[in-house]
Amino acid sequence: MRRVTTIAAAGIATAALALTATACGASSTQSSGPTGSGKATAKSTMKVGMAYDVGGRGDHSFNDSAARGLDKATKAFGGTPKELTAKNTDGESDREGYLTDLAQAGYNPVVSVGYAYAQAVKVVSAKFPRTTFGIVDSEVPGKNVDSMTFATPESSYLAGVAAALKSKTGHIGFIGGVNIALIQGFQAGFQQGVHDTKPADKVTVQYLSTGTDLSGFSSPDKGASAAAGMLSHGIDVIYAAAGSSGTGSIQTVAGTKNAWSIGVDSDQYQDPALAKDKSHILTSAVKNVDVAVYDLIQSVHNGKPLTGTVAYNLQNGGVGLASSGGYLTGIMPQLNAAKQKIISGAIKVKSTP
Repeated sequence: MRRVTTIAAAGIATAALALTATACGASSTQSSGPTGSGKATAKSTMKVGMAYDVGGRGDHSFNDSAARGLDKATKAFGGTPKELTAKNTDGESDREGYLTDLAQAGYNPVVSVGYAYAQAVKVVSAKFPRTTFGIVDSEVPGKNVDSMTFATPESSYLAGVAAALKSKTGHIGFIGGVNIALIQGFQAGFQQGVHDTKPADKVTVQYLSTGTDLSGFSSPDKGASAAAGMLSHGIDVIYAAAGSSGTGSIQTVAGTKNAWSIGVDSDQYQDPALAKDKSHILTSAVKNVDVAVYDLIQSVHNGKPLTGTVAYNLQNGGVGLASSGGYLTGIMPQLNAAKQKIISGAIKVKSTP
């Protein structure tokens, strides 16, 4: 095994800005079964276990990005994956149970999508030292653990620059799924980007849930309500870092003239489920969880599992800003300038509000 601290995310196909960045989950039911993607070769014995955060496959955001990495790996390496999804009501014992079940059944690697699995990965990875465990959005010590981290404040900063340059009212909104440090990083970078671009602009912040209540990541109705309230107060650009709750915000913004939404984690302009709303999706602050998941599965397939902390950031293309739709065309010079200043260190992006 090899310990790494950074990785070059080669071949990332995020539109023109090619930048990349934590994590939002969503939903409330558990499911399991193969993805049905790709053809397993006759000689393949690879078995990948995937434990999604609440919302799972189909959240149009964080979990879906991880699922794309799994699908790509299944197509490339064959095998039969198994997918489990956490529920809003799950505790530590439930999450440990999911990972234990996968490891005992011979799945390797076992990938956990979301910071909420951190303690479970710490406990279960110690019991199965010959299994490689991956976790997205958290750092967990262990010789057989790949901690995949994303510099989401960096991509959020660029989203803030875009919001400030496109807003007509100077009043911008941020909706966070759950008020935790991870999502506060999105908020911090976004606010800094707005204020560095237009110091007089105002950013209104609203969280949908707090603490151990993860419903803020899986409640489109809450996202819609928060967005409606912001729009009624003259906010004309809303960035939602809230998992599937963010789809409620996007759909609400799409019903308002001269208003923009900013997506998160995946390029939400390209999401078929949001096709009727995409004319109001200015951009998305993307984090390429799919690349990180694929990298891990490939490393295990090649017999050289990634371990340690693997950092995906703006410089190596791990996080970025999508340019689908062409709505950023007129402000690309400012965005590219900000990107280069972040990479060079001239701009130090905050991770706390």
